[in-house]
Order: sequence, then C-alpha cells, then structure tokens
Amino acid sequence: MKLLKVKTARFAQMVDDCGKPQVYTLWQKQLTDRHLQSQLKNNRVMTILTSPSGTDFGIVGLKESKEARYLIFSKSLKRFAGNRIVGIDWALVRE
Repeated sequence: MKLLKVKTARFAQMVDDCGKPQVYTLWQKQLTDRHLQSQLKNNRVMTILTSPSGTDFGIVGLKESKEARYLIFSKSLKRFAGNRIVGIDWALVRE
C-alpha cells in the first residue's frame, strides 16, 4: 500500500501573498449567491475544515459542509490549489 504525500502550505504565507481574508457566511445556496460565485471564479475562496484530531486545516475552493467555515481573500489563491493549508491563525483574519 502506497501512501500519498499531501503537499502543505502555511496559512501565514497565504496571508502574506494574498492579503488578510474575511470570514464569509453562506446564507443561501451557493449556486444562487452571486458574490460567492464571482469569488470562486477568481480563485479567492478557501474552505476551513476540522480534521478528526480536532485541528483546523484549509483547502482552496468551496467544499460545502455543515462544519465548514469560508474565507475570502483579496487576491487569487490559484498557486495554493491542491495544497492542504495548515497553521490556521485566526488572529490573521479580518472580521
């Protein structure tokens, strides 16, 4: 059995490269949320999930889940796509 190596990126590096994110609350279905669709098209959305061990991690893009939280950045996250974002520091997030 071969283990897949998951590439990771640090949250602080994303903030340095792409600006401080804002928390985004999904109040309606994501397909009818025009602002969210625009941000998705521009690769500016990150989904924060909680691992089974209880630590937060992020993925670029939208993964709908009841436990998920969403962040929107001011610049594209395309260069971080496919990475697991670790070291989530909530102090770096704008309210």
